[in-house]
Amino acid sequence: MAQSGKVRGRIQAEGKPVPFASVGVKGTTLGATAMEDGIFILDNLPPGNHRLAISAIGYTATERAVSVTSGQTSNLNVTLQASTGQELGEVVVSGTLHPVSRLESAVPVEVYNPTYFKKNPTPSVFEALQTVNGVRPQLNCNICNTGDIHINGLEGPYTMVLLDGMPIVSGLSTVYGLTGIPNSLVERIEVVKGPASTLYGSEAVGGVINIITRDPEKAPQVSADAFSTGWGEHNVDLALKTRVGKVTSLLGANGFVYDSPRDANGDGFTDIALAKRISVFDKLTLARPENRVASLAARYLYEDRWGGQMQWSPEFRGGDSLYAESIYTSRAEVISAYQLPIRGPQVMLSTSLNTHNQNSVYGTTVYKAQQNIAFGQLTAAHTAGHHHLLLGSALRFTYFDDNTPATATGDTLASKNAPQRIWLPGIFMQDELRFNSRHTLLLGLRYDHNSYHGSIFTPRLNYKFSPNDRQTFRLSMGNGYRVVNVFTEDHAALTGARTVVIRNSLRPERSYNANLNYQRLLPIGQSLLSFDASAFYTYFTNKITPDYTSDPTLLIYDNLRGHAVSRGLTLNADLTFGFPLTAILGVTALDVYQVSADASGQTRKQRQLLTERISGTFALSYRFAAAGLSVDYTGNVYGPMRLPLLGALDPRPASSPAFSIQNIQVTKRLGDKLEVYGGVKNLLNFRPTSAAIARAFDPFDKQVQFDAAGQPAATAENPNALTFDPSYVYASNQGIRGFLGLRYTVFGGQK
Repeated sequence: MAQSGKVRGRIQAEGKPVPFASVGVKGTTLGATAMEDGIFILDNLPPGNHRLAISAIGYTATERAVSVTSGQTSNLNVTLQASTGQELGEVVVSGTLHPVSRLESAVPVEVYNPTYFKKNPTPSVFEALQTVNGVRPQLNCNICNTGDIHINGLEGPYTMVLLDGMPIVSGLSTVYGLTGIPNSLVERIEVVKGPASTLYGSEAVGGVINIITRDPEKAPQVSADAFSTGWGEHNVDLALKTRVGKVTSLLGANGFVYDSPRDANGDGFTDIALAKRISVFDKLTLARPENRVASLAARYLYEDRWGGQMQWSPEFRGGDSLYAESIYTSRAEVISAYQLPIRGPQVMLSTSLNTHNQNSVYGTTVYKAQQNIAFGQLTAAHTAGHHHLLLGSALRFTYFDDNTPATATGDTLASKNAPQRIWLPGIFMQDELRFNSRHTLLLGLRYDHNSYHGSIFTPRLNYKFSPNDRQTFRLSMGNGYRVVNVFTEDHAALTGARTVVIRNSLRPERSYNANLNYQRLLPIGQSLLSFDASAFYTYFTNKITPDYTSDPTLLIYDNLRGHAVSRGLTLNADLTFGFPLTAILGVTALDVYQVSADASGQTRKQRQLLTERISGTFALSYRFAAAGLSVDYTGNVYGPMRLPLLGALDPRPASSPAFSIQNIQVTKRLGDKLEVYGGVKNLLNFRPTSAAIARAFDPFDKQVQFDAAGQPAATAENPNALTFDPSYVYASNQGIRGFLGLRYTVFGGQK
């Protein structure tokens, strides 16, 4: 005891004590919590100079220096300043294409950082997004586990996924590329719900997910994160920062292996797809005068994935004796951003180039495809009085070739066997008019010219009203458009025993959207509640929805003769208590349907397949500061979904049950560089019905009899007239499993 000292202090604000404030000694696991009178005591501190980090809900965090002498007590008084909420002050770019605080943005933007996703560690961004309210990673196949990301009930192709603002995750990569983005690459994820085609063009119909990669200047010197699960999944993330002169590099790698086939549901097929994946990336930044931007990033991904009958091995690939879906994916990306060295307007040149090769086999169906996308964008931003002006021009070129009707005559886009070459030049303008601190009006207009579909206009209007610094109303209106490529976006077009039929010439889909958002920061005693609520309505014309029900042997694509609607309510609430407990809760209510007319003019309203009416997410976290422990309890809840049946005789339920996936994690800090974490995923051991794959014992339909019209006939052996089909999927087959991992982080300057 004679070798240590003590710090006693009082924390106050505006002359009053601040109870339950957190006090931590930087670089150590030592800390304390202030009592009700604002007094805190730190015992057993080693002699020397220390920095204390002090934070409390509703106040701006601060740091104080303190000197500790052996056997003595140092006194410290700290005054905190009231805050309107740090989470609302985060800088975002996705809503307006220029940096602005989330509080001041006229477009509602949700921001999620790596700390949030660490509450339930996952090997990829795709799986991590399951904890975001209103965003659902949807599995589309019981065999290869391909998936896409739904926003507010809209299918994956309506969501534009960006990497540093560049539209590189599209087409082929929406099917398998999302699982190849490692969490170690991510600085934060910004989510914009609702059409954003005015800024981002085609595909940004349901919303935008912008994955912002780490700035090498701010990244740790060394970071490593590795974990394994009880199912034999192994994931490793590594990153190293180096500096040579004015250039800073962040080099990273991610590896994932799952190579232990399981068949817990007894259908003869792997419960989840096996995969071996490697991703390598490097991001370079150049220090320039006046902090001008200059960055270059590159990434390479390779994945070998398969799922199918348990006895399958690669020598059976493409044959009809054992069924499997085997996919080899090879992908490379380059992204750059350069701010031109000119006075006046801030002029930014952004470019991206990616190439994606898919070599896959679905049973006996061979699917090979090559996609190359080049994108360039020049923007100029300038502030004049109350106006913040943004002008931009963009050019996107897509080359696509495969061995399906997508590059033949099926969609009438190209001549037989000719690759698609689509040019998409566009210009856009935006005026953000800030009348005063309370009122902001944002007006935007974009013009694109698609080389196949001609001219497309997309306007937008956003209005923000803040009666005070703790509440904000936002009204958003706009429209979006999307050009469809069936075979690159819908895995169901390739798998199973259905024949794809593309009727007529598929025209671009159109959407019209309105969104009303309310955001509030509300102190409650010593706690703080931050919540936002939104009501949204989207109306579609020319919508293209796969028709599973008209004919069980066909998968029919056509523009809808009618309209489709996606509407609903969403609520997010973050509650931080005066003691070290935080709660993040979200709920989304959806009504997604389409109204179609048949040849006789009769209309029919039908609920969208694989879309829940209600869903929720939660994350509860408690921190034991003195022990260096934290506990995270996370999960989600989904209501019933309408499922694709194979006809009137299909005995499987037409709707999924309500279900919940819940997880728990305990994290222990060991010094300032290392932490160990572990827990249990899927605590309730929820798994879908074992009859998810129709006729799993006859995957090539060798024993199915068809009538004269080509329909499956009911026989003694097949009384329900079924064919092999793996599209009846609404949740992962993975049951309960434990996990254990380590994180090691070294920041620059640490000894």
